Amino acid sequence: MTNKLMEFRHVSQRFGDNVVLKDIDFEIEAGKFYTLLGPSGSGKTTILRLIAGFDQPTGGEILFDGQRINDVPANQRQVNTVFQDYALFPHMNVAENVAFGLQIKGLKKAVIQQKVAAALKLVQLDGYGDREITAMSGGQRQRVAIARAIVNEPKVLLLDEALSALDHKLRVQMQTELRQLQRKLGITFIFVTHDQEEALAMSDQIMIINDGTIQQSGTPVDIYDEPLNHFVADFIGESNIVPGIMKADYLVSINGQDFECVDAGMKPNERVEVVIRPEDLDITNVEEGQLVGTVDTQLFRGVDYQITVHDVRGHTWKINSIHKTTVGAKVGISFDPEDIHVMRYNETEDDFDARLDSYEEDD
Repeated sequence: MTNKLMEFRHVSQRFGDNVVLKDIDFEIEAGKFYTLLGPSGSGKTTILRLIAGFDQPTGGEILFDGQRINDVPANQRQVNTVFQDYALFPHMNVAENVAFGLQIKGLKKAVIQQKVAAALKLVQLDGYGDREITAMSGGQRQRVAIARAIVNEPKVLLLDEALSALDHKLRVQMQTELRQLQRKLGITFIFVTHDQEEALAMSDQIMIINDGTIQQSGTPVDIYDEPLNHFVADFIGESNIVPGIMKADYLVSINGQDFECVDAGMKPNERVEVVIRPEDLDITNVEEGQLVGTVDTQLFRGVDYQITVHDVRGHTWKINSIHKTTVGAKVGISFDPEDIHVMRYNETEDDFDARLDSYEEDD
């Protein structure tokens, strides 16, 4: 039984002739960290705006705690938003910024002070209440924006590219802090980003969005290890994606060679795409290699070497290895059956589920 907090039912959104969202469905459970991940213009920020109440859908229903909220104004929803530019008031100090929403609600001064102090403590800004916003660093401003959002005790906190203005080191630090804060508060976070590493590091669930549709949803491990289609495999991390033929259950042909795999449920001799992650490929001597090729390039990246190998069939393989090789050397490439992931062309989540159901019934 799921603890369902929110639901999108066949939601569409268009602005004039521009269709931004196309009949999307998903559920949000209470107390989890969700990430909407996709390229610019994919529709992820539009979803956030619909949840916040800044826009209304042109089709479908949005439910919150089982109630339809399509027409509920933003200020009446149990949702708060942290924007990319933080939207802090420069003429107010830190405490005044955090207290703003509580003052609008008409709470007593003593209650406001108590809640502001608690919120600032949660974001590690004890003692910063009198500090001017203009004197705060980027990371500190981001914490102030979060404190201002959580002080209202929302059921859902929305974060729209909230870390994108930070430098890399601070961004990584804030990823950890956000995840810890979400667990401490126990409320639902919905985070929008186009950064794949950020999504994988922080999320309980990721929704991959492209061209107004949800391409795949699942845990970070599911998304990374079991991409449903070419877009997801190519967008999340580095991938070797090659054409293949599914000869039979658990047997796929790549470059004219047959390999054991762990996938099943497709038609015999169906044309497919095969994904093998660079870190799952090992460089061996020629005699032990399942594939043979020549090393084209080798780049040292600190934790490993990024190597490309051009095989005898003309395909270039990306390999991430802790072992050094030599440019121009002839090498073997080896991998295990579980390292091979087979995808149908342009398969959706519904297609994938239907295929598995059919396969299990036949089995």
